Amino acid sequence: MKKSSVIGIIIIAIAIAMIIVIYTDSSTYSTFTEAREKQAELYVVGVLNKEKDLVYNPTVDANHFSFYMYDNDSTECRVVFRGAKPQDIERSEQIVLTGKMVGDEFHASKILMKCPSKYNQDEVEVTEATAAQALSFVPTDNR
Repeated sequence: MKKSSVIGIIIIAIAIAMIIVIYTDSSTYSTFTEAREKQAELYVVGVLNKEKDLVYNPTVDANHFSFYMYDNDSTECRVVFRGAKPQDIERSEQIVLTGKMVGDEFHASKILMKCPSKYNQDEVEVTEATAAQALSFVPTDNR
């Protein structure tokens, strides 16, 4: 075999491997029903149920926040986030969660919010919260 043929085969193999990695790593938005079935970490997009209470009490547990959300199929589910409550979540137009179902609850490891911009009505502001960022918060005692 010629040296150029071997190099060509190697380049083709690398290209195929890259396509496979990109294809398997790409994810689409799921619903709470799919998350229940798959029991894997997924992205779920939806809107906050503003009729139900947001539970966050930093004096009891600063790293526990829960709320109810509707997914794109209008399925409601309780969401538990091990981190601080994201600022302005009540104003969010859309929420994207990364996490998985644990029993009847969706345990989120990341929350991405799309909120209306306070400067321009036509633009959307994006805010992201992760559990790792929330765990780095250390409350101080100001007595």
